[in-house]
Amino acid sequence: MDDYLKIEKIGEGTYGVVYKGRNKTTGQVVAMKKIRLESEEEGVPSTAVREISLLKELQHPNVVRLLDVLMQESKLYLVFEFLSMDLKKYLDSIPSGQFMDPMLVKSYLYQILEGILFCHCRRVLHRDLKPQNLLIDNKGVIKLADFGLARAFGVPVRVYTHEVVTLWYRAPEVLLGASRYSTPVDVWSIGTIFAELATKKPLFHGDSEIDQLFRIFRCRCFTVINVFLLLLA
Repeated sequence: MDDYLKIEKIGEGTYGVVYKGRNKTTGQVVAMKKIRLESEEEGVPSTAVREISLLKELQHPNVVRLLDVLMQESKLYLVFEFLSMDLKKYLDSIPSGQFMDPMLVKSYLYQILEGILFCHCRRVLHRDLKPQNLLIDNKGVIKLADFGLARAFGVPVRVYTHEVVTLWYRAPEVLLGASRYSTPVDVWSIGTIFAELATKKPLFHGDSEIDQLFRIFRCRCFTVINVFLLLLA
C-alpha cells in the first residue's frame, strides 16, 4: 500500500469499498477495490480469487485491466485502471426526454460484444453483465468489469449455480432453474442492456423470478427495438 494514495471513496457494496487512488511513483490514477476478509479461517473470498485469476489472463481493450494485488493486514486490495463512470450512472445523467446518440449506442454495443467475444473465446462466462458492471471513460471506450461471478467453462458444459446475474438481466433458462448453461446467458444480458441503451429503462424490471419470467413472456416491446436497429443500420 506504500505505493498508492487513496483520494476518495467512489463506491461500496457487499464485496467491500472502492476508492479512487493514485500511484505515488507514476502518478497514474487507479481504482482500488478493498475486499473485506471476514475471518482468518475463511481466507480470501472465492469471488476475489476468481476475479484475480481470470483478469490476469483476460487482456483486452474492452476488459478492465487489473494492475496490482495488495495485502495489508486483514484487507485485500485489487488495483484496477480507473474509468470515470459506470454505464448506469451515465444513463441516469441523461436529462429527461433525451436519449443517447444512436452512434454512441452502436459503438458501446460493438465494444461490449468485442469484450464478451474475447472472454467466450477463452472459455470464460461473465455471468453478471449489467450497466453497473460496464465502465466508461470520456473517450467513448466501454469495458467489462466485476468478474467476481465469472467462471471458466468447458465441453461438455458443467453444472453451475442458477443464482447468477442480477434479476433484470438474467436469461430465461437461468430463471427456470437450469444448472447447465453456457455463453447464451451473457448474450441475453447484452440484449437487455442494448434495449436499456436505446430507451434508458430496463427492458424487464421484475421484482421476483416468476414476475421476471412473466414480463419476458408477455413482452410486446421488440417492435421498439427493431425500429432502433433500423436507425443504427
